Amino acid sequence: MAALVMVFPPLPRLRGLLQRCWGRLERSVLMGFSGGQSPPWGPALAVQAPAFFPQAVNDAGESSEAPSLLDSILWMAAPKKRRTIEVNRCRRRNPNKLIKVKRNIDVCPECGNLKQKHILCGYCYAKVKAETQLIRMEIRKKEGGPFSAPTVETVVLYEGEKPTEKDEGKRIIERARKRPSWFVQN
Repeated sequence: MAALVMVFPPLPRLRGLLQRCWGRLERSVLMGFSGGQSPPWGPALAVQAPAFFPQAVNDAGESSEAPSLLDSILWMAAPKKRRTIEVNRCRRRNPNKLIKVKRNIDVCPECGNLKQKHILCGYCYAKVKAETQLIRMEIRKKEGGPFSAPTVETVVLYEGEKPTEKDEGKRIIERARKRPSWFVQN
């Protein structure tokens, strides 16, 4: 953030001295750069901003005025009146913005944890994910990799289950444990 600092000297002689020094500096620097006459210098306000702001195009037909400080400022909308605390609170605590109370909570029949009626229980999903990972490891051991897998349906048989006539020609994966209650047989 930049600020414009103006100094008013207490003595008129000091003011005159500063004006003369400023004039000499201005003349010497301007003559060195441009070689001719240019607008007078003065204190400037430095504004730090990104370089991609649009800049006004100077036409030759326009007046030869020096650009104003207000020309380079990006103007934004500002409220004309302050919102009261009551209006702000009414807007923020609008019933449409509040968190809705869920009325579709049910108990999971498998594990007994609370869950939404139309969504799989999170605890049961973790068990399903772990079991699926073990089945994939068995398939990887049997097939030797993902690119040598046959394009047939896979049947998972648990302890005490036998393949049926429908399972002929399908890939059979055997698991040495009891079938989980949530993993139904096709």
